[in-house]
Amino acid sequence: MSALPSLTALRCFDASARHSSFTRAAEEVRLTQGAVSHQIIGLEENLGVALFTRGHGGLILTDAGRAYWVEIASALRQIERATQNLATHKGAGGALNLCVASSFAVYWLMPRLQGFVAAHPEVTLNLSTRVGPVDFGSTPHDAAIEFCEGASAGVQATLVQPLILYPCAAPALLAKKAGRKAAAQATPALLGAHPLIRHTTVPQAWPGWLARAGMLDQIAPSHLSNGPQYDLLSMALSGVIAGLGIAMLPRYITAGAAAAGQLRQLSATPWQAEKAYFLRYPEWKADLAALRSFRQWLVNQIAAG
Repeated sequence: MSALPSLTALRCFDASARHSSFTRAAEEVRLTQGAVSHQIIGLEENLGVALFTRGHGGLILTDAGRAYWVEIASALRQIERATQNLATHKGAGGALNLCVASSFAVYWLMPRLQGFVAAHPEVTLNLSTRVGPVDFGSTPHDAAIEFCEGASAGVQATLVQPLILYPCAAPALLAKKAGRKAAAQATPALLGAHPLIRHTTVPQAWPGWLARAGMLDQIAPSHLSNGPQYDLLSMALSGVIAGLGIAMLPRYITAGAAAAGQLRQLSATPWQAEKAYFLRYPEWKADLAALRSFRQWLVNQIAAG
């Protein structure tokens, strides 16, 4: 078995791969060009494989070199960030890279986030969003709030909030055909007269709610499948406010629009999705100081309702 390469050799390899040049890599890692070349040669000898091909156009990663670089690059970024955090915060805080489901971030997390910032000034919270699950092995994310089933192999999870939906519509849409102020009640006639906005992530929302409300057999299957379909709950909210149809939405998203008179909840009957919002993080990151602080803050928010 080959000996583990030194951190210096890995930094030289990483910089050379990114710049396709020993000279530019040397400037970054503050070594001479010859020293960087020597580190790469030693690394190749240790691994028993060529990492680069050298030519007039510069360095080109071999297939083996690229595969190796893809695997070690995120680890090197993590080492760099951990070192910076420790130097800056002495183990008391640091940066937390958090990926959050888009609609949940805008309508639930951001309005509450000032409380976390005030309580934990030692933590820098970096937020991003994406569609689909986070691959913690290939991204810089420390944790994610995702709409999912919870924990998985090597990944721990803390329940943040279930997804509970209610049918909602704009007052103008309800009154359009009646020519007067319409009653805010979901009926088969009302639902059959307007497009039913669907969600990509919770396709069973309308059938599930209609079944619970005892109306499923009173709505044509073609009507259920013909409504517009949106990826994000925030898109569905905008569609409802614009009068494009009736959508199943959670109260944490609709509260502001309902208070402003932009939409109405059409029934008190809820429908709860099988999946929920969870804070997920790799097991080996569970003891990060910044993550511990954020996780405890979330638990307190959940307890406070």
